[in-house]
Amino acid sequence: MATLRVSSALASSSSSFPHYPSVFTKCRSSPSWGFSIAVAPLCSRRSKRIAHCIARDTLGLTQPNESDVPKISIGAKEINLVEWKGDILAIGATEKDSIRDENSKFKNPLLQKLDSELNGLLSEASSEEDFSGKSGQSVILRLPGGLRSKRIALVGLGSSTSSAPSVYHSLGEAAAAAAKSAQASNIAVALASTDELSVESKLSSASAIATGVLLGIFEDNRFRSESKKPTLESLDILGLGTGPEIENKIKYAEHVSAGIILGRELVNAPANVLTPAVLAEEAKKIASTYSDVISVNILDAEQCKELKMGAYLSVAAAATENPPYFIHLCVKTPSKERKTKIALVGKGLTFDSGGYNIKTGARSLIELMKYDMAGAAAVLGAAKALGEIRPIGVEVHIIVAACENMISGEGMRPGDIVTASNGKTIEVNNTDAEGRLTLADALIYACNQGVEKIIDLATLTGAVKVALGPSVAGAFTPSDDLANEVLAAAEVSGEKLWRMPMEESYWESMKSGVADMINTGPGDGGAITAALFLKQFVDEKVQWLHIDIASTAWSDKKKNGTGYGVSTLVEWVLKNSF
Repeated sequence: MATLRVSSALASSSSSFPHYPSVFTKCRSSPSWGFSIAVAPLCSRRSKRIAHCIARDTLGLTQPNESDVPKISIGAKEINLVEWKGDILAIGATEKDSIRDENSKFKNPLLQKLDSELNGLLSEASSEEDFSGKSGQSVILRLPGGLRSKRIALVGLGSSTSSAPSVYHSLGEAAAAAAKSAQASNIAVALASTDELSVESKLSSASAIATGVLLGIFEDNRFRSESKKPTLESLDILGLGTGPEIENKIKYAEHVSAGIILGRELVNAPANVLTPAVLAEEAKKIASTYSDVISVNILDAEQCKELKMGAYLSVAAAATENPPYFIHLCVKTPSKERKTKIALVGKGLTFDSGGYNIKTGARSLIELMKYDMAGAAAVLGAAKALGEIRPIGVEVHIIVAACENMISGEGMRPGDIVTASNGKTIEVNNTDAEGRLTLADALIYACNQGVEKIIDLATLTGAVKVALGPSVAGAFTPSDDLANEVLAAAEVSGEKLWRMPMEESYWESMKSGVADMINTGPGDGGAITAALFLKQFVDEKVQWLHIDIASTAWSDKKKNGTGYGVSTLVEWVLKNSF
């Protein structure tokens, strides 16, 4: 068995954990934004290795700007669209709404009324642009002076009014894009027809629109030398109802969006800024902000060694400059109200070089391996949202084994045998299949908290992207009940998730000649064998589901993290509460 040589932090308790000035969002949705934590520094003042003692002393001397999350007032109103006054009125129209008569005039009553007010300009412009309500289509009119709205935007919703959140999320994003282009300060969003929507669908639609606008207007400019300040100040959602129910839905959307933005910022931050210690500090800040409902425990390498986390520590062994930190947040609920205990586990590789099986070549994407902690970003984003929402009846354990996978004389080698904290031995036949080693000890730790259900999220395999493409994540579980719960939560959240098979016969390919198992199998079915590997570290009494987000955590088009998983996790937690 390989000897583990792991550097430990000078401080051995979470109370003496280092303080790093935040490079992430200070102000998201909590009234207690902008707090600070007084804690001792990680590095001794006498230490010569100061590269990561404080966040601004990073490789390259990068000093991120303050995060600039727009503060938008969102409200629901029931007024005549013609009477609304502001910069942009965006109207979502289906293909049915966009049908015209023999004179090329809209048949839809609302569009007909607006067109009449505009002396036929709306129908004329939309005809010239060949607008037919298809998904992705839009047309924007700058209106002459004297009218209440300066611009009107028609946004295509597709073939029919659907309850799918993604339709209305896209409408919100389109409205946000128009607002950014016009530097608008106030916008309104409405639907051309709502007759086919139930009361619940209207509430969900309003929430999705709000989320789309909030996420669409946000830009991560922390690492740009110059950037434009967001101008949008208010959003009115028209015609979908008023009152406490819709206000609560909108507030929920704001909380979840804040969590998604945190997740995106964490993924976007480069590895010379976001080290394992900085990730752990961000977790501490979440706990400090919501200290009445969230507790935190940060374990250093020596404490993890005491817990016999050999699989996790073997991955971290080479990164002596940036030692590992094991993060455990707990969203608490009064014990008399608690009906269930669950866990969210996120893979937390702040950089993955591949180790001795180093990532090489143009297709290796080594330059994107800062995103290998997107699972951790998702669970911490969910923690942020849950701190605001404060679910009753469920205790949530949020766990991240944070580290880097680097190369050094002290690092893990191909052929080494490592021992997880449950005593199972693993022959490392590929050091670039490291995430599952860190997750092994994280899953064991989660089970030891007495939880009944676990979801883990990880950018685990390229195989899932080959199977499902860039927009759909893969879910793996032996539990039909848990699969149904999580897939239902994903559907409500609008995140695309597909259940994949757990083909037990493939486990034969994961057996070692000298240890209990190897850490990666043959190329075929790689996402499945990775899930089967993780299963070995979950107690049989615990329901467990693994989500491989390697395909969905990063947007190649936007060159940004997506925050995938936050919305589904929060929705699932709430389904497990009262």
